[in-house]
Amino acid sequence: MKKTILLAIVLITMLASCNWFKDVPEVGTVLSDHFKNKLYKKFDTAVYNVVFKKHFDSLSPKFSNPNTLKNYYYSNEFKPELVTKFFVNGGLDSLKDYIDRSEEHGFSSSLFRNKQIESLLATLHANKFKSIEEVYPVIADLELNAAEGLIKYNNFVYYGVVNPRKLFSRYYVPVKRPDSLSVTAVIQTKDIQKLLVSIQPSSPDYKVFQSKLSKYKADSGSKSYMVKTIMVNMERLRWKLPELGDEYVQVNIPDFSLTWFKNQDTLTQMKVCVGGKREEGYADKIKQYLKSGNLDDKPKNHETPLLYSKLNSIQVNPVWNIPASIAQSEIYWQAVRDPYYLSNSNIKVYYKGKEVKDPDTIQWSKYSRESLPFQFKQGSGERNALGKFKFIFDNGSSIYLHDTNNKSAFAKTNRAISHGCVRVENPLQFAETLVKDKYEYDQLRMEVNLPPIDTTKMEVFRKKMAKKTDTVNIFKLRPKWFGVKKPVPLIINYITAWSQNGALQFRPDVYGLDETLWDAMKKFM
Repeated sequence: MKKTILLAIVLITMLASCNWFKDVPEVGTVLSDHFKNKLYKKFDTAVYNVVFKKHFDSLSPKFSNPNTLKNYYYSNEFKPELVTKFFVNGGLDSLKDYIDRSEEHGFSSSLFRNKQIESLLATLHANKFKSIEEVYPVIADLELNAAEGLIKYNNFVYYGVVNPRKLFSRYYVPVKRPDSLSVTAVIQTKDIQKLLVSIQPSSPDYKVFQSKLSKYKADSGSKSYMVKTIMVNMERLRWKLPELGDEYVQVNIPDFSLTWFKNQDTLTQMKVCVGGKREEGYADKIKQYLKSGNLDDKPKNHETPLLYSKLNSIQVNPVWNIPASIAQSEIYWQAVRDPYYLSNSNIKVYYKGKEVKDPDTIQWSKYSRESLPFQFKQGSGERNALGKFKFIFDNGSSIYLHDTNNKSAFAKTNRAISHGCVRVENPLQFAETLVKDKYEYDQLRMEVNLPPIDTTKMEVFRKKMAKKTDTVNIFKLRPKWFGVKKPVPLIINYITAWSQNGALQFRPDVYGLDETLWDAMKKFM
């Protein structure tokens, strides 16, 4: 009995060593059935895995996500999943076709390994292998090149080439970027054709840009102003910004405009003034300032930051908390030249949180601008630099939308003139749209000495006006807050080209951000 069992074990071992009981891996079965060629049923997983590792080590320095790819394939026993799932059904051919049309997005197809994928697909389609050992390197290389091409194409087309938060110092819009989970999800897709269709940008502007891009390239070459402007704005449209919803406000810096959108229609649009461009030679000058610490060396940079937030309230007859930078660069010198400047401008001075009762007597020469111990606030009233309205939204840059006393500035072509905040041309109209409540709007109007729309409130208005002109009980104007029923998304954006009524609109690169973005992008073109 023992001899019989021992003989059986030896026989089974011998049969196993001859692959009699070895399962054919899925890729072998799929290719064997497709080509009607039994050669592929000799596919030996153990031998293939050795070849795969060798080829991975050779190709990985050229991959954009080598660690993610390594973790994925090593944890999945090196299975050629893309070849198994998508070679026979034409999915990899579709990938090649999409990559071949990368110029539609402004990209060079070589970024996505189009030549390698095309050659390997042709070799596998030819089905001229004489031994199974000839198949392994082709399968390994096709799998790896297809994975790299698909991942990179997905990331570039769906998310964009550049992470703006890393490129621009004043970009505070949250942007969704690809990570290891999203990369893994791409490799694991069950329908590659569906994935490729779904990641194509679908905005109307993007489609117009695509239709114009080849025409402009043919007419004026790849380095023309219009081609570069179209391509950087296509990139901006690929960035995954926060969902703004059906109703939102957009400030477009290069257009010096504010637009209130609702269901893709325009509720209102008006001119704005934005922050002035940074001083020429800023990069070199800021290095000098960081060395010297001398404020006279500090270059000016009042550029309005790009940000996303939600408008949540209005301050009527606002107080202006003057930033330290403006106090050091402007208020200090005004006070030195004119001891009555502060009181005449309704600017209060604070020292350690307490108001200085007679700021006109301060001996400014005793204090250095670099360590000025005072804080400054401009009170409500006609002279206030913020005008009659300040529109509040949370942000870390002390930026807000506001009214202005300098209405003539809206007649200028280049309205990059502020210290960074956004001056609004028609603040009353903007306030009415924001409060969305007739009663609240009438209360707001009366605070700025305008009669209510509701004539039944005229008596209330007269009393308010009488109180303000009462010479016995001196009236002191103070700010008043008005909330909004629902916070409204706000994005301060930078768009230098878009489609309007079938024609392309172009705006000047007022802050030079197009050039910065183009320099980061052009190696991918």
